[in-house]
Amino acid sequence: MTDEAASNQLPVTRWEHFEHGADIGVRGFGPTLEAAFAQAAVALTAVVAAPAMVRAHECIEVECEAPDLEMLLMTWLNAVVSQMGIRHMLFGRYRVTIQSRAHQPYHLRGEMWGEAVDVERHQPSVEVKGATATELRVVCHPHAGWVAQCIVDV
Repeated sequence: MTDEAASNQLPVTRWEHFEHGADIGVRGFGPTLEAAFAQAAVALTAVVAAPAMVRAHECIEVECEAPDLEMLLMTWLNAVVSQMGIRHMLFGRYRVTIQSRAHQPYHLRGEMWGEAVDVERHQPSVEVKGATATELRVVCHPHAGWVAQCIVDV
């Protein structure tokens, strides 16, 4: 593929894990900031169980605010962890909307689709305790799109 052809392609929406001692890194990629945040949440789910195994039976909405994008990512992922624990649910699909206004905190509205944990079908492997500030980054790369990442405590 030529450099010109590569530069004309849209960034890929995906997620991945990365190693960090006893904990796990979650990373979301997307052509938009919102897509990267949503993919970081899918990566969070994948720490516990296969996101593809989670049925979208119920939609839960959350809102959060933070003074910068890095803190917003950590706050968002901790809201996901909180809803998983409170509702005994897993979420496999996410939609995120982020608003920013001058001299105001960033505001995130998230929708999470999921279902109650089914131990036999989901086979949860670990419990995520929370997102941390370790390796917390939200950046936009030219031609590669947005990356949102942090370490989650397991």
